[in-house]
Amino acid sequence: MDLDKYYSNLYETSIEFLLNDTYLIDDQIDSSLDDRFGITLLIRPSIQVKNSIQHFLDELKLIDFEQYYYPNSDIHITVMSIISCYNGFNLATISVPDYVEIIEKSLVGINSFEINFEGITVSPSAIMIQGFVSDNFLDDLRNNLRNNFKNSGLEESIDKRYSISTAHSTVVRFRKRIKNKEKLMETLKKYRDFNFGKFTVEKYDLVFNDWYQRKQFVQLLKQFKVK
Repeated sequence: MDLDKYYSNLYETSIEFLLNDTYLIDDQIDSSLDDRFGITLLIRPSIQVKNSIQHFLDELKLIDFEQYYYPNSDIHITVMSIISCYNGFNLATISVPDYVEIIEKSLVGINSFEINFEGITVSPSAIMIQGFVSDNFLDDLRNNLRNNFKNSGLEESIDKRYSISTAHSTVVRFRKRIKNKEKLMETLKKYRDFNFGKFTVEKYDLVFNDWYQRKQFVQLLKQFKVK
């Protein structure tokens, strides 16, 4: 997949939603009734990269503090939503060791690789950091997970919402109407090709999580390390 082309197309398409005030506002971020949970295999960027992202977010906060900004603890790249969040999901209904076994099997032959966070893109509801991978290991892992879970008989919802293929990280979600759209656009253009840094992927976290991967709800189930 040509990630650069994909991110560029997404930016050009979605920026029109912002310009035309047809962007989407997430009305569940602040809801105490939101009980959507699931399990996810994810990657955590390095602290250096996350700190670089926070400088960008600090600029955005000066423009519009009321949007939802991800703290360092919550920034991640989704490898695979194994069970996509849904209302009332409970860990007691699954056998975590069975999921760990499938993931360990899927990681055979997967080595460490680099992800470069360069530039930003947008969707109709969020702002994201663009991730670019150094080789095919992420694609290979995702395909292994798809095949192995499909044949496992375990509860899963892989690719039910969409088939994930990028290495992006969502860092802002719109939860209010944008206050200063012109200044926001200037800042997005400023960071459109900004290099936030690169890091080596040497471990993966399997977590129980809410929709937004908020630290207070996330439970680490297993960490997997690769060479």
